[in-house]
Amino acid sequence: MTTAGWAIMIVSVGSVLVLAAFCLVRVLTLPPAEVSEHFKAPLDIDTGDTRNAD
Repeated sequence: MTTAGWAIMIVSVGSVLVLAAFCLVRVLTLPPAEVSEHFKAPLDIDTGDTRNAD
């Protein structure tokens, strides 16, 4: 492989690795979210699957 080929390959692979590392750091260092209100479901949801269970 020529010198230009090596340079293009190193720049492209390096940029993908840097972008992936940046995204992982951003996602893993997010502050914890308050999820106590978002995941509460009403307990009296009528799904209808208990009626006429033949």
